[in-house]
Amino acid sequence: MAAPIADILIHGGTLVDGSADPPRNADVVIAGDRILYVGPDAASRYRSRRTVDAAGRIVAPGFIDPHSHPDEFLDPARGDRLVLPWLMQGVTTLVVGVDGGGTPGFGNDVRGFLSEISRRPTGPNVATYVGFGAVRHAVLGDASRGPSAAELERMRALVARGMCDGALGLSTGLFYPPQSFATTEEVIALAREAGTRGGRYDSHLRDESSYSVGLVAAVQEALRIGREAGLPVHIAHIKALGVDVQGLAPRLVDLIDSARRDGLDVTADQYPWDASGTSLEAALVPRWAFDGGRLRMLQRLDAPESRESLRKAMSENLRRRGGAESLLLIAPGEQWSGQRLAVVAARWSIDPVDAAARIMRSRSSDTDAISFNMADDDIDAFMRQPWVVTSTDGSQGHPRMYATFPRKYSRYVLERHVLTLAEFVNRSTGRTAEALGLTHRGFLRAGDYADVVVFDPDRFRPAADYLHPRRLSQGVATLIVNGQIAIDQGRVTRLRAGRPLRGPAGPAGCGGGSIVKG
Repeated sequence: MAAPIADILIHGGTLVDGSADPPRNADVVIAGDRILYVGPDAASRYRSRRTVDAAGRIVAPGFIDPHSHPDEFLDPARGDRLVLPWLMQGVTTLVVGVDGGGTPGFGNDVRGFLSEISRRPTGPNVATYVGFGAVRHAVLGDASRGPSAAELERMRALVARGMCDGALGLSTGLFYPPQSFATTEEVIALAREAGTRGGRYDSHLRDESSYSVGLVAAVQEALRIGREAGLPVHIAHIKALGVDVQGLAPRLVDLIDSARRDGLDVTADQYPWDASGTSLEAALVPRWAFDGGRLRMLQRLDAPESRESLRKAMSENLRRRGGAESLLLIAPGEQWSGQRLAVVAARWSIDPVDAAARIMRSRSSDTDAISFNMADDDIDAFMRQPWVVTSTDGSQGHPRMYATFPRKYSRYVLERHVLTLAEFVNRSTGRTAEALGLTHRGFLRAGDYADVVVFDPDRFRPAADYLHPRRLSQGVATLIVNGQIAIDQGRVTRLRAGRPLRGPAGPAGCGGGSIVKG
């Protein structure tokens, strides 16, 4: 009897299957978009149209990025859809709609966004949240106020519609205005709409430092939302940001572990960098100054009745970030791009806060900033937790968009031994899929979708750094997305085999409820 024919046989590699089990020698057989077999001696069991020699290499599930900002690549008006910075890291699935911001190019229109992915495929698979910020802006604009009863119903309806159209859950960015103007109760009301439809609550915390309620209270708020709205909680890019909260990681770990023991499903993601990526205005300008939008904030910088109080608040925010030397400014085309705020201020012979204000006034949009504000002990403490997975938080001006997964492997597995190889893979694949509720992805198992990365353990390294953030990573030999080869012997095929991944809501959760038409 002739051996069955498969499409791809990956032979001779060291398999790390996404489960945190130790690495082993095993082959992977792929037929169509599924894994057909995982085990020894596949060549004697199957005939294959294509064999990938993985000797000396690591074979793992494609990495899953639960928190990304690939807007420039996915925007239907200008994106190339390939999303190359992620593919070159070995990422086969990414999640957008995070920080409450809405989907790239479609705002709170989840159906339109996922339909566009179906119509014009992407390099990796893509899933999305419905964004609290996009929903709130659609109903309330940029106003610093709570919704009326009728407005709250409209917001609830938009969240319900997003869930039924395929969102994974509700995402918030409560640090950012106008989302920061919302009360906890308002968020709970909307999160219930996601929870009743099987969704998750994903949150950029209201405070990762000491800006407003403080880091500990912000974590407690996220846990309260999960409990009262009845859904799992996922904390985005967990960190202790700034001099006032460095060293708090053990306390937060205890707080989350306690919630997990009490039955609340809590997970988090983390990027393996000691600097966060934000914007100059988000880093320095207090939330109250954005009531009415960015233009009103700029007017308040010069208005006699607000100028001094605003300047004082900006000075305090700069202190908690670690001072002017801690902020690296990124704005291609500007003479000060790639320089620290302290250097720019000294050149202009003015105070750093005044230099920041001058930059804000001179530009039609915000300025990217890299903020060096985290301690190694906190990074390590979070990373060691089995409920913390890998994310890029990939955004303009920061190397994490291009180099997060290879950095975590090279720095925290090989150099510093914070994680084992199996732990790194598990928290970049299988554990991430479980945290997101993605089925049949994140593991190398027969019957699962064929998302596979083969990387060279000696070459899988970041090329990007803080001064050169857009250098593509190296070391991925083969990348397979839904059974199609996206990277072949280190070369990009430019094949776009990614699919829209839809969330848990089905007919049972979407037959009525608070969805409204129009």
